[in-house]
Amino acid sequence: MTRVAVIGFFVLSFFPVAFGQSGRKIAPTPTPLVVLENPATYSESKPQPPRPPRMIPTLRGSSQKEEKPKSEAAPKELPIEPDETAIKVDTNLITIPVSVFDRNGLYIPNLQQSDFKIFEDGVEQEIAYFGTADKPFTVVLLIDTSISTRYRIEEIRSGAKAFVDQLKPQDRVMVVEFNERVRVLADLTNDRQSIYRGIDKTDFDNGTSLYEAVDQTLRKLMKEVEGRKAIVLFTDGVDTTSKKASYDTTLDMAEESDVMIFPIYYNTFVDNGGATLPPRSTFPQIIPSGIGVSAGEYAVGKKYIEELAAYTGGRVFQPESSLGGLNRAFEGISEELRRQYNIGYVPSSDGKPGQRKLIRVRVSRPNLIVRSRDSYIVGKTK
Repeated sequence: MTRVAVIGFFVLSFFPVAFGQSGRKIAPTPTPLVVLENPATYSESKPQPPRPPRMIPTLRGSSQKEEKPKSEAAPKELPIEPDETAIKVDTNLITIPVSVFDRNGLYIPNLQQSDFKIFEDGVEQEIAYFGTADKPFTVVLLIDTSISTRYRIEEIRSGAKAFVDQLKPQDRVMVVEFNERVRVLADLTNDRQSIYRGIDKTDFDNGTSLYEAVDQTLRKLMKEVEGRKAIVLFTDGVDTTSKKASYDTTLDMAEESDVMIFPIYYNTFVDNGGATLPPRSTFPQIIPSGIGVSAGEYAVGKKYIEELAAYTGGRVFQPESSLGGLNRAFEGISEELRRQYNIGYVPSSDGKPGQRKLIRVRVSRPNLIVRSRDSYIVGKTK
């Protein structure tokens, strides 16, 4: 009798929810049905992986070359300013420019709001704004005139003018060159002749302050510009003389800005002999700034411009490998800037100031290329 009582006790202990007072079984709570979308029916933007800390080649000092005398009409030089807080999203409405292309690089028109979904940190957000208007935009032509580009300067000038030829009358352009210094050659304007004259003023010199050029363009020249804006960067990616900006600080700033960057990449390694020369700091009097750059530094430079493009939603173009040449590449850039879809949403959850929010955009059509910014930084509460 005791054994039966013990068995009964354990039965009641293990199955207390299986029986009601009436002795009937209680049905278990049904598991919600999760409908998984078929990845073959849509296309998505691809978020970039978090950027790990990296070892960047030591920056080398400035050249010993004597300064050129300044004329009265000399282009204005940008002052080097101390670092400031990076641009952060400081409003409830987050607006994301989105570019959609087929696998041949052709723009996909006539998409509707219902064709898009947007996710923040993996959670779908309600779209509050959707726009497709063909609007004017602002571009900075940021031209590398370091000595390593001396064999490409005419090609770079021609390429910059070819890009301007693709623009519409209302689009505005600023021309900036950089070598050891960063200088504005043509202020922001839509006057084509002023732009062409600015491009013609470009001339190579010692040093390559690429990081400081990107820093100053984002923080000073583009900060107050409204509307769609981009940087078309003509460079080989190698920096030799920046002191107050770096690979990582400029990438952070680019990622947090609302400026798209389209590098036009020139591989000048072969132009300059393709040899690994000793650092200029070893023989500063006989090796000009920009010469003596190793193959490893060229690899870092190429990676840098690839990341600039990827983290801002732009693309890298190489003149020698672009289908249809630079003219076709520039047509693509101007079309992309002008015909983006703009999607806005109010985040369903607030983040902490300084927190990075990841963004993913989905289009309900397969086999498309979707490019957009993949993150933003939460700003301070107003």
